[in-house]
Amino acid sequence: MKALYTASATVHGGREGSVESSDGVLKHDLKMPKELGGPGGQGTNPEQLFAAGYGACYESALANIARKEGVKLQDVEVVSNVSIGKDDSDGGFRLAVRLDVKLPGIERAQAQELAEKAHAFCPYSKATRGNIDVELNVI
Repeated sequence: MKALYTASATVHGGREGSVESSDGVLKHDLKMPKELGGPGGQGTNPEQLFAAGYGACYESALANIARKEGVKLQDVEVVSNVSIGKDDSDGGFRLAVRLDVKLPGIERAQAQELAEKAHAFCPYSKATRGNIDVELNVI
């Protein structure tokens, strides 16, 4: 693959540290959620960052597919839900994703078809395919 863009972020301190992008635009404290045994509080976590990236990329893929098919989208909403839980196979952890996709004004069957085509096209979906469970939930 010939890279068109490379994002770079530096993390110090893991889940209880900080993250900053190479251009300084992204700069956050990281906090372990209470649900995972951490203190919670002000700060983000890897799951939130992954949810944001996946949701943004997926919605762009959806717009691309709709444009190619001549479908006009309005007020699209993608809620990207990233869950972390125990992996019984090795005692570690694993991720799962549910993408809640709202396509107002689009017939349900067509909305489902567009959502699935976007899932096949989206780089995040390609990266996760076969690695984590991803559920498409067209609302």
